[in-house]
Parts: sequence; structure tokens; C-alpha cells
Amino acid sequence: MASIHSKFQKTTRLKFLALDVVNSRCRMTPGALGFLIRCLSNHGLVDEAVYLFEQLKRLKLCVVNNYSYNCLIEAIAKSGRFEFVEMRLTEMRDEGWEVDKFTLTPILQAYCNAKRFDEALIVFNQIYDRCWVDEHVFTILMIAFSKWGEVDKAFELIERMEDHNMRPTEKTLCSLIHGFTRESRVDKALQLFDKMRILAFNPDLPLYSVLIEGLCKTNELDKALYLYTEMKSFKIFPDAYVYKNLISTFCGQGDFVTANKLLEEGEEELDLEAMVVLYNAILDSLICKGLTDKAYLLVRAMMGTECIGESVIGDLFRVKKKVLPNYASFAVVIDGLCKTAKLDEALFLFRDMIHMGCERTVVLYNNVINALCDSNRLEESFELLREMKESGFKPTEFTHNCLYGCLCTRENISAVLDLLREMRVCGHEPWIKHYSGLVKQLCSQGKAVEACRFLADMGQEGFLPDTIAYSAAIDGLFKIREVDRAMELFQDISTHGHGPDVVAYNIVIDGLCKAERVLDARKFLNEMLEKGLLPSVVTYNSMIDGLCKANELDHAFHYFKEMISEGREPTIITFTTLIDGLCNGGRPDDALMLWNEMMEQGCAPNRIAYMALIYGLCKCSRSKMAYIYFNEMKDKEMRPDTYVYVALITALISNKDLLSAVEILKEMVQKEEFPVLSDKNYPIMVEALHKLSENSTTSLDVQNLISEGCIPAICSVSEEGDREG
Repeated sequence: MASIHSKFQKTTRLKFLALDVVNSRCRMTPGALGFLIRCLSNHGLVDEAVYLFEQLKRLKLCVVNNYSYNCLIEAIAKSGRFEFVEMRLTEMRDEGWEVDKFTLTPILQAYCNAKRFDEALIVFNQIYDRCWVDEHVFTILMIAFSKWGEVDKAFELIERMEDHNMRPTEKTLCSLIHGFTRESRVDKALQLFDKMRILAFNPDLPLYSVLIEGLCKTNELDKALYLYTEMKSFKIFPDAYVYKNLISTFCGQGDFVTANKLLEEGEEELDLEAMVVLYNAILDSLICKGLTDKAYLLVRAMMGTECIGESVIGDLFRVKKKVLPNYASFAVVIDGLCKTAKLDEALFLFRDMIHMGCERTVVLYNNVINALCDSNRLEESFELLREMKESGFKPTEFTHNCLYGCLCTRENISAVLDLLREMRVCGHEPWIKHYSGLVKQLCSQGKAVEACRFLADMGQEGFLPDTIAYSAAIDGLFKIREVDRAMELFQDISTHGHGPDVVAYNIVIDGLCKAERVLDARKFLNEMLEKGLLPSVVTYNSMIDGLCKANELDHAFHYFKEMISEGREPTIITFTTLIDGLCNGGRPDDALMLWNEMMEQGCAPNRIAYMALIYGLCKCSRSKMAYIYFNEMKDKEMRPDTYVYVALITALISNKDLLSAVEILKEMVQKEEFPVLSDKNYPIMVEALHKLSENSTTSLDVQNLISEGCIPAICSVSEEGDREG
């Protein structure tokens, strides 16, 4: 009865049969019990098999033996319940039954299936040490090694198998070849392929196909071509998949001659549907290699719009008979043309698809619309959108955002808002990068007020702008000195449901500091801390800069120390700001001490830092020290700006070091850094030239520079202005 139910897949009846055995107190032999357990297990009734075993054993209706246990362990192992397997194995041993290879083999299989590598090896070694190993046991572990990617270990097992005068079956070798190829170990796969031929196994198309695919992936084209030739000689005809792999790989290597030859051979053996697959492989390869013009010509030849036969398409391929392109043909070429901005050709193919019986898709519409928008061909994009709707396709969020982004780039705010209304009806959200980009664009042109109006209009249309856009608008307002308006907008962020982040606070703190409202900036820093936001290096740098400009150096150093204690590493900007502040505050010695501290901490000074220090030392009448750092800066191939030259020359003259001043002047002229008339440093330099020309030791040098036309003739600034006029 169990055999009949099992044969005809009567799972429910088999389940009730097992219960009837227990309820009827039917006695059984160990063999009969094992057979029934196997029937139940084969239909997934493992719990029923365990129940049957336990009840017959408890009721003493069957004297279980090692065979009964083996059947039970095999059933449990198949279900993957390893803890129960180990429990039953212990129980079996405790009852004095010997474990044999029929006990351990299903356990090995189960561990392998579950990828429990260590346990599988322990069980295999137990089988091996007891000389129970056979072809089946070797095969289980070999296949497992192959699946785990342990190709070399799998190959070692084959060699060990041969040492025991065993040989793998054809099915095993095929499975291993597939596994080795999947792991890109085609070398081992080919060795097994040779073994198959030695063992007189006949390879089939799937085996040749997987090997050729593997060789193509590793660019071993000579071997791949050899196998292709060999299989044809054995009257095993390649299918479209084999041709596709070979043609794609040869095209990818730039060997279009061989690819064309394979294409011609394929035409003799394959039907038109399969040939489209090969042409598509060529089109894809041409696009990948950037040969979009060739791909365009080829797909047109397939359409029949170019001459077929003797005409060579792009001097690469001959289309000898009409092979109509399918959707994939058009899609790959149109996508390639769009990416290379050859939009007229892409539109031509897109329009002609319908005549070839190829339906366009939303994805294809989106690709073309996106390319047109990227090229600022907005009117054509909207025309495609209209056509898309008429064709029964609904625009996606991507479709709308392509158009939305282009409108934002054009700063066409009224059209942007019109499109937003349409997007709202469709349930589509505008992408942050587009509207925040528009806000930044407007603010960079000083149109921060207009940017704010746009954000307000977005809100009225039901789209709440992101904090990024608000932050950009606030920054723009600060830059046009609309400080109070910036503060109002910052307060609005919270009322609109957004919690200002660290970036937003940084913009406000920096803006207030630049507006000389350092006290308000400090309040916002405290508010930021109360909200649990951790100030960044940018936050501290803004505060330190504002306090230094307000000559509140003690407070600036307070934040400097706090910054370090909070684990924020001071940057070159931090040190430069403090050094500049100390020099402006008349504390050059402290500035030099901080400079040395900066160097000790491994913060290398940049060009801006050097210029700040040199300029500051000059202001503090430390021209000699400034001159030292000036030379050090030049040694590091950093070029000073004009104002640094002017400050150093002026300081050296004030310190009566006229010779050094003249040397700096000559260098300044050589570097073409002498200020022009409109430069605020020009009158300072004129005054310096007067002083140098009045001294006997330097007057000749000044006169020479004037006669050479390197510097202007010395006269008053008003006279210079009159002459220029």
C-alpha cells in the first residue's frame, strides 16, 4: 500500500497510512519500517516518519536495527535538521548499533547541501578512514567543493578517486565542468573535458557551449575557436548562444573580420529569429566600443533602408539578407546614440520603430526624453511627452523629472510650477537636486529673493522643499545682506516640518559672523547644541573667524580649545584665521607661537596661510621676520599675491631696509605683480617708489626700472589719474 500511494503521489493517504500502522498496533520488521520511513521522507513527511519510528519502538511493534536507524537519519538529514541528526546518531550508538557508510553518507550529503564545510569534512574523513568511500561519496564532496568555489580541492578529489581505481560518471564530470567554468577556472574544466574524451564519454552541445562561454569570458579566443571548429567536425551544430558568445567577444577585442566570418557561418545554419540575436550582439558590441555610427548604419541595413548585399556596413559587416531588427536592436542603438548626443539619428530610429512592427516602451521614451532634456531640446521633449500619452503610456516620475530638471536649468519658474501641478496630479515628487539646483543658480546671480518666492510657490503647490533648498536660499540671502530675511526663512524651516541640520546652522552662523553679529551667532551655536547637533569643523571655523574680526581673541581661542576637546581637528583654515586675528590684534609673538604649534601638529601651511602670516607681521612692523617667511614661501614654490609684495616692501622701507625693499620690488616686477592704476595698492606703491627714489642707495635702481618701462614714472596719484584720462 505504501508503495502504491508513493508511486501515485498520494501524500495524504500515505500520511494516514502511517497513522493506521500505529493505531492498529501492526507489527513490522525493521526492513518494512525502513521502507515506510523512506516513502514518507520522499514526500516531505519527515515528522510523520519520526513519529512512526518512535511509536513502533515504544510499543515494541518493531525491533529497530541499524537499517531502521539509517532510514530515519537519512530522512531527517534530507530535511536539514542537523541537531536531530546528531541526536539520533548518538542514540543509535548508545543502543549498540554499528554506524556504517549508509549512516554517514546521507549526513555528508546534508552537510554539503547546507554549506557546512567543517562538519562535511569530518564526516567524509570518517568514511574515508574506515575504507567505506566509493564513487558516490567522492561525487557528493566533489560537487560540493565545486559549488563552494573550491575548484582545486574538487580536482584533488578526482585524482584521489583515480588512485582508488574509481572513475567519475559522465554526469559528475559534466556537473564539475559547469561548476569550474562558473568559477572562471576554465583551465581545470578543460582538463576534465580531456578526461571525458579519454573515458570515451561523448560531449554534447551544452558542454561545448559552457566551455566556449568560459573561454570567451577569459578572452582565450584561440581555444574557444578551436572548440567551435571541433564541435562542428563532430556534427554538433552550434546554436545562437554559442555564436553570440563568440561574436560578442571577437567584436569586443576589435576582431571584426573573425566576427563577420562567424556571422556568415551562422546565417547558413540558423533561422532568422536566431540571426536577430547575433546582429543584436554585434550592435551591442559596437555601441560598447563607441562605434555608434557603425551601429546606426548596421541597424538601418537590417531595416532595409540601406543597400543590402555588396554594401559593406561601416566597412565591418555585410548584410547579405534581410534580418528585421526587433525591439532590443533599436533599444541598444538608440540608447548609445543618446549617450553620445547623436539625437537626430536616435529620433530617426525611434520614429521608424513603429513601421518595423516594434512597439516603443516607457523606458525607451524616457531615455530619449532624458537625452533631449540634457541637450536643452526642451520643446522636442514635450512633444515626445504628448506623443507618449497619446500612445497610452503614463509618464513616470523619471519622465517628469527629466523635463522638470531642464526647466529648472532654464530658470523658467512659471513653467516649472505648471509642471509641478501636473506632477502632483500623477503623484510624482520633484527631485531635490533639480529644485535645489535652481535655488542655488538664482542665488549665485544675486536673485535670492526670487529663489525664496519659488520655494514658497512650491509649498503652495503641495510640495514641501527639502532643507537643502532652504539652506541654499538662506545662504543666498546672507550674501546679498538680507540678514533679517535670512533669519526669518531659517525659522520657517521648523514650522514647515523640517528640523534644521548642521549644514543649515553652519550657514546661519557663518552669515551672522560675516554680518558682524557675532553675539547672535553664538546664540545659534548654543541652540544647536541644545538640539543635540554636534558642531562641525566648519561651525567652529566660522565662529573663530567672526570673533577674530570682532577682535574678541579670547573668545576665539575658547572655541579653538573647545573644538579640540570635542575631537574636531583644527584645519589650516582654523590656524590661518587665528594667526591673522592675532596679527590684527597686535600680538605677532602669539601668532608665531601658534604657527609653530600648527607645524608641530603636522598641519602643513598652504599659500593662504603664508600670505596671512607675512602680511600680519608686516602690519606689526616685523619686516625682518616677514622677509624670512616670504623666502620660505618661495622655496616651497608658492607665489605671493600683489598685496603681500606691497606690504613687505612698505614694511622694509619703514624699517630702513631699503636694499631688501628694492630686491622685493625687482622680483615683484619680474613676476608681473606690480599693481595697476585701479588697484587700491597702487597709491601705496607710488608712495614707496617716491621714498626709494629719494635715497641715494636705491634711486638708481628705481630709475632703471622706470627707463625699462617696468614701473610707471614717479608722480602723484592725482597726476597719474590725469595722465591716464
